[in-house]
Amino acid sequence: MDTRDRQIEQLVTAAQQHQNDLEPFLALHTPDTVIVNFVGRRVLGADALREAMSAALGSPLADVTNTVEIQDIRYLRGDVAIVSCAKHVVDARDSGEQTRMDGSLTYVVVRDDDTWRISLAQTTPVGAPI
Repeated sequence: MDTRDRQIEQLVTAAQQHQNDLEPFLALHTPDTVIVNFVGRRVLGADALREAMSAALGSPLADVTNTVEIQDIRYLRGDVAIVSCAKHVVDARDSGEQTRMDGSLTYVVVRDDDTWRISLAQTTPVGAPI
């Protein structure tokens, strides 16, 4: 594992750790970030992400947590990488019972001044085939 891989691994770990901590989470993203969540909602830009995250953290969605496992990192060039991950979502909102859903998460991460940030995050639910 090279230095870039370790830095990207730290970025993905930090995104998981700060998923319910607005400011540190936002700092991991580029100003023009694009997020497509588990249910297909698209959020364009850091300001829209701030608004969406603030609303989610003030609602029962704060009881939905994610864990992420990196499966592959591919470099498009030295400062851009695609990170393929398995995502596990635990929903403990209503009954107190935990419901687990799985997804495939793809990040596009970019490096600026030796700091890697998330430029795009796309989650696709993984379920029974149609």
